[in-house]
Order: sequence, then C-alpha cells, then structure tokens
Amino acid sequence: MKYNFKKGFTLIELLIVIAIIAILAAVIFVALDPLTRFRDSRDAARYTDVESIAHAIELDQVDNGGEYLSVVQDMVTGTFYMIVDGNGGSAMTNGCDDNNTSCDVNVDSDGYCVDLDDLVDQGYLGDVPVSPAGVITWDDGSLVGEEGSGYVVKREDNGTIYVQACESENVTDIFVVR
Repeated sequence: MKYNFKKGFTLIELLIVIAIIAILAAVIFVALDPLTRFRDSRDAARYTDVESIAHAIELDQVDNGGEYLSVVQDMVTGTFYMIVDGNGGSAMTNGCDDNNTSCDVNVDSDGYCVDLDDLVDQGYLGDVPVSPAGVITWDDGSLVGEEGSGYVVKREDNGTIYVQACESENVTDIFVVR
C-alpha cells in the first residue's frame, strides 16, 4: 500500500502567518512614526542652516577686524530681516514680509530683506541655504534666480547677531545667537 502525503501548509496556517506579519508591521510603523521623523529631519536641517549662517557672519566679522558685512551693519537694530539670495545677481528687495503667516517671527516691513551673497562670494558660505519647507515659496517671484531663504537675521544694539529659521515643526523655535 502506497500513501500519498503532500507536504505544504494549509490555508489556515498561511492566513495566520500573514495576519501575524501584518500586525507586526503595523506595530513597527506606529512605533517608528515616520511623519515625526521627517519633521525632525527638516528641523535638524534648519538648525544646521541657522548655525552655518551665524558662523559665516561671525567669521566674516572676525576677518574684517570686528566690522560686520556692510548689509548686516546697515540693518535697523532690533528688527528681523528676511535673508535673501540674489544668486550672484539682483536680490529681492520687496516682499520680504509676505510670508509672515508661514513664519514663526515677524518681518516688519516689505523692504526688510538682507542679501548675504557676499558671504558666498567670499567663501564663508557655499550658498545661502533655503529652508526645507517644501510648500512655501519664500520669494515674490519678481526676479529670476533670486529667492528668499526662509531664514531671518536680526542685529542688536550691542552687536549680537540673532539668526532664526522662519518655521519649525517639532520644536518651538530654531535660532542661534552670536
């Protein structure tokens, strides 16, 4: 007598394994919380950009005997300016207050823009960074190649420089004071 035993899994066994894998995947997905991780990543990029801008301004000041870059020196003290990048050409001079609804700080006037292209030209910055907002355009679109950055800078009466990211996602504020 010959027996024909087929080796394999039953449908019930396969369904149980698939259900266990689905439950484990759901638990891992919730535990990792990818949306929060993406927000943390963008905030980390903003903090790095703020640090780079502040460091570049500080290095330029040290290399120039304590004098700030002329555009920084000409800023009204105690007032936030949107950092813009002319990409080697004309920089945005209006519309710097247009995105205040997306910004944690208030740029007080339409013309409160500061172009930090000189820091790029002198080698202190590789390029003026742009915030990783994704959906916000930080410029008025009037000049080709120019852009607002999503970062602001303020110079105090005592010479302190305050650089801040315009928006933050998982932290209250992203700023550096030098």
